[in-house]
Amino acid sequence: MVVQRGSKGRTTAVGAVCAGTVLAVLTAAGCSGRGAAAADVSAAEARAAVREAAGALAGSGTSRTSTAVEMTNGGTRVTIRGTGVFDYGRRTGRLRVVLPGEATGESGRRRVVELVTPGALYMRNRGAGVPDGKWVRVDTATLPDGNLVTGGATDPISAAELLRGVRSASFHGEERLHGETVRHYRGTVDLAAAAREAEPRSRGQLAAAAEGLSNRTVAFDAYVDERGRLRKVRHRFSFPRAAGAPGGEGDATVVSTTSLYGFGVPVEVELPEPEDIYTGRIAAP
Repeated sequence: MVVQRGSKGRTTAVGAVCAGTVLAVLTAAGCSGRGAAAADVSAAEARAAVREAAGALAGSGTSRTSTAVEMTNGGTRVTIRGTGVFDYGRRTGRLRVVLPGEATGESGRRRVVELVTPGALYMRNRGAGVPDGKWVRVDTATLPDGNLVTGGATDPISAAELLRGVRSASFHGEERLHGETVRHYRGTVDLAAAAREAEPRSRGQLAAAAEGLSNRTVAFDAYVDERGRLRKVRHRFSFPRAAGAPGGEGDATVVSTTSLYGFGVPVEVELPEPEDIYTGRIAAP
């Protein structure tokens, strides 16, 4: 359930930099199949199963989710973790993301609350000069990666919609995940194709990602249950590395893992009031 309290019409002066959780780190900083035989599933059948997982998820109601975004910061691996709940019919959810000190330049961990809605991301406790208790609202289509990892997480809706652009896929056997049998598929998606094939409310976001990421082909591992629902997906994204950033020249890789479980949980997302949304400038990372 979405409780629409605030007005979406108010424009903030924040701009795209306000959600630079992961991108700031980049500039500052396999599973083996078993069970069913891989030969039993053709490449065409694998592509169809992956492509249809997004639609099956949309009709599955609600679930809990956990996320992990991994990147390298000057030779040190940094992992940002989050947990939350999502309503796939309404395409809304709530996440609590924990940012380690390496991601924020602070001594402790920062806990950010994120509300995901069609076309917009709301964040509280963002830091970077935003007063405590205030929210930041970002149009996800304005972000260079469409908010696939910028907010420190890949929400399950976006993770699933990416799979609609599957280019190649192969079956890697059956496994057990959260007490259920799932099928493991591995392959690549084309971001531009995903943007064309996605549900209309996700197209602008994925089109931004297709333009902003270094490589429009994204490798994935997807785990699909017996109902055809996506239960876990791992994406490997490539970002252009800023000049002078640690790690040398070339692209930086971010690995994002999204898991779904506990289907049927109640989900209520209450959007902030207009006066609770920060409209000032965000400090540069």
